[in-house]
Amino acid sequence: MFTWPPSYRLVTGNTDKDSVNAALPGGVGEQPVSWLEVSPTAPHPRPAPDRSPGRRPSRRRYALRRVGALAVLVLVGYSLVRVVGGALSGDDGTAGADAPTIDDRDDTVDGTVDGTGAPAVSDGSASGSADAPATSDVSSTAAESSGPASPANPATVFIVGDSDAGTFGPYLQELLDGTQIIETQLDYKVSSGLSRPDFFDWPAEMATKLPEVDPDIVVATFGGNDAQPLSVADGEFIIGDPVANEAEWIEEYQQRAGAMMDQLMEGGRTLVWVGIPNDDNPEVTARMEIQDRAAKAAAAERPDVIFVDTWSRFSGRDGGWAEFVIDPRDGQGKDVRASDGFHLNTTGAEILALDIAQEVRDVLRDQGADI
Repeated sequence: MFTWPPSYRLVTGNTDKDSVNAALPGGVGEQPVSWLEVSPTAPHPRPAPDRSPGRRPSRRRYALRRVGALAVLVLVGYSLVRVVGGALSGDDGTAGADAPTIDDRDDTVDGTVDGTGAPAVSDGSASGSADAPATSDVSSTAAESSGPASPANPATVFIVGDSDAGTFGPYLQELLDGTQIIETQLDYKVSSGLSRPDFFDWPAEMATKLPEVDPDIVVATFGGNDAQPLSVADGEFIIGDPVANEAEWIEEYQQRAGAMMDQLMEGGRTLVWVGIPNDDNPEVTARMEIQDRAAKAAAAERPDVIFVDTWSRFSGRDGGWAEFVIDPRDGQGKDVRASDGFHLNTTGAEILALDIAQEVRDVLRDQGADI
């Protein structure tokens, strides 16, 4: 008679005893069924793991293993050769491929060397040029750069200041750059000056920019916004309105203007200080006149300062405010004022730029430049 192996577990989703026996094969008698053996949720039996011995690797895998082993041997051998070679050549342990070479360095900056160990002097060409000559005669280069301005040795003019610099500056750059012996840079800040370092600190700005630009001549203008109470860097006001506090205001502002002049002339630079024009409002002009006097007094204490008297240049015959001025380019009287009554319009700014450019040309001519 057929009997179920004791190790076999009958699993069916039907828990009815009769239904279970009804599913038995023909000729098989009714079997006792334990409800512990009938489990609607029991998992299907898992096949036994294959514990047969591992198969022999394929030819492809065997070849890959041999190639990998060969590569390891090559690397080990190469490392041994380098170590032995370095010891025999007296190397200090720095691998030749890791050490910087002449070709790896930028030969357009100071401190680089050519094959002889001399400093390489750049002529402005691209780095690594085979045609760029190298020389160790640094002193002759310095002497050449300190000579008269020329196309090969242009003078640098740095234009700085408030919005007035932004007005005449572009045309002044056009005039000076056109000489072919002058290069220019412009740095201006609207609404700035020397009265309010809490708004914009010009001494700090120049401490950063002067070394970067390294100018031969500085054209500076401050004052259009300065006829007001004086503050310090933290914003505290130390002196009030210039009209009501004229003596102490002039003393403080003269000191500030003088300090700025000294800073701009450091290292033997030439300074062209451009004054401010007057205003069509008498009350504003009264304050500005005090500022103009203080700046002129600071310049008078420094004979090397070239002062461009904008106040007089754009005043009428009576010394007062003027709207029309003769344009030296064609001898015609022209409107030179902006709508605010103080700033110069395009024509006025160009006339002022012509005056400043002449001062710069005179300086360079005195230094031996052909201009």
